[in-house]
Amino acid sequence: MIWNPEYESMDRAALHQLQLRRLQMTTAWAYERVPHYRAAMEARGVRPRDIRGLDDVRRLPFTDESALRDAFPFGMFALPLDEVVRVHSSSGATGAPVVVGYSRGDINTWTELTARVAAAAGVQRGDLVQMAFPYGMSTGGWGLHYGIERIGATIIPAGAGQSERHLIMMRDFGTTVLVSTPSYALYLAEQADELGVDIASFKLRLGLFGGEPCSVAMRAEIEERLRIRATDNYGLSEVMGPGVAGECDCACGLHVNEDHLLLEVVDPSSGEALEYGEEGELVLTTLTKEAFPLLRYRTHDVTALDPARCECGRTLVRMAKVRRRTDDMLIVRGVNIFPSQIEDVLVRIEGVRPHYLVVVDRKKNLDDLEIRLEVDERVFTDVMGEMVAFQRAVADRLQSALGLRTRVKLVEPGTIERTAGAAARVLDLRDQD
Repeated sequence: MIWNPEYESMDRAALHQLQLRRLQMTTAWAYERVPHYRAAMEARGVRPRDIRGLDDVRRLPFTDESALRDAFPFGMFALPLDEVVRVHSSSGATGAPVVVGYSRGDINTWTELTARVAAAAGVQRGDLVQMAFPYGMSTGGWGLHYGIERIGATIIPAGAGQSERHLIMMRDFGTTVLVSTPSYALYLAEQADELGVDIASFKLRLGLFGGEPCSVAMRAEIEERLRIRATDNYGLSEVMGPGVAGECDCACGLHVNEDHLLLEVVDPSSGEALEYGEEGELVLTTLTKEAFPLLRYRTHDVTALDPARCECGRTLVRMAKVRRRTDDMLIVRGVNIFPSQIEDVLVRIEGVRPHYLVVVDRKKNLDDLEIRLEVDERVFTDVMGEMVAFQRAVADRLQSALGLRTRVKLVEPGTIERTAGAAARVLDLRDQD
């Protein structure tokens, strides 16, 4: 189903005219209201009046996560707080998180765009949709929640965790749609097997999965084990959360809501624009955000764009699944983690040496995060309780910083391999074919 044919199937020439008008308005809005953008634009010798065509977006400065982090908490807001109705945040590479604000208009736009994504995936009035994303400062659960309600489906805000409870609710309520990370969907299938729960008796028919990469093999396994059709969607907290793009029935890329977002794909090294079909770093400019406009935000996600009309009738450009990034960020159970975040915690702990290894694996279809630490010899003791207490203390501090529980393994000095070049800090054993 096409939720909003007026925009999702718009003639592309008319779409480009709409994008240009909105780009001009957003550029002026950011210049006038956000000191960072005024300074960055003046440093490049560009003013809002210089944006006369869509290609002129390249005259604007890039925005990186570091700028958002440096402005913590509200320095990038274009509205005073009494006009901001909600705040979300995502973890930053180090230190302060990225804080994002929403006006009432932004919430309405976000709801509209997630309704489009959910409808494209196949959600319809009468569905019972079970949400398995957390309801907290992250945007994962909130965005799709309101979009699904707008469609007229019934939302079950079950939240994250308590897998047996999820399975019981699916059975008892007659859940038809699951919203989660793909790895958690497989974990639920694993738990069902262990508990002797007959998934074949469920009414599940559809899954909306996001928050982490999903390989072709993982998607096929989800569909086989949960007996559903699995769909992919894309979003990021800095832009709005879920609602940036989503798959339709044709499963030939993710349709991007271009009437609200201007996309570029650039060479990660030079920043130069690439043509349709060429793979590079996705750069996003918001066209209608009021509280938190973003100009040329470097997502570090690698993709390619296809503007050809889809068989579903949508004219919106399609982006290829994001399978890798240009930086060292890891996505573990839907949480963004940087090795630098981990290091920032470890260097503050007495007894921990400056050598560690982050090991990410997948066990029982869920991501498993282990931090191997070299510690001073004095940390190793014959008193097992003291070592266990030290491990627990390190794990607690990491959880506070990352928002995710990790396993901590203490190893003796010299255990972790040294290299002549940059230290290899991450060992990712997950299969992402």
